[in-house]
Amino acid sequence: MTSTTAQQDKSGIRGAMPTRLHHFAYTTYDMETTRRFYEDVIGMPLAQTWIETRDTPDGGTSAYVHCFYGLADGGALAFFEYEGREPVTYSDPQPSFHIALRCDEATQAGIRDRLTGAGYSARVTDHGYCVSLYVTDPNGLMLEFTVDHEDIDAIVARQAAAAHEELERWRSGDHRPNNTLRPH
Repeated sequence: MTSTTAQQDKSGIRGAMPTRLHHFAYTTYDMETTRRFYEDVIGMPLAQTWIETRDTPDGGTSAYVHCFYGLADGGALAFFEYEGREPVTYSDPQPSFHIALRCDEATQAGIRDRLTGAGYSARVTDHGYCVSLYVTDPNGLMLEFTVDHEDIDAIVARQAAAAHEELERWRSGDHRPNNTLRPH
């Protein structure tokens, strides 16, 4: 969501809103597969690699690598690979747990084409206020590449005006959808 005028906190706190995503961090068990996915398929450059150590509960240290894949606004998706950690097998991620990245239509189409070419399954959902391309990365993290509706600022302002009322409606048991923009 992009409108800053619609994001005023009802508590009266002003100036406390973060300015942008610095980074979102997630664990990987195969940094090279992760690098190939984000850099070669998605098109996000490997921007930083940090190799560090941390203290362990037994008084020792263990090494890890922390890689950042750049976003156009200066933010990043970052991944940790810890020395000696055993890989896990990923199944479908929890559907609501994902990270959404805004892009334009041409960028979304390019990502979709590269995903398809690299053998990844992706799906597109038209939410009405945005069109989203979903894919699960090699680490089990669901990604959403979102193209906002051309009138997103007006849409966000309208939703912000009713946000508390709609949440209370949901909490009281009225679960009727309020998205009149989503195609059926």
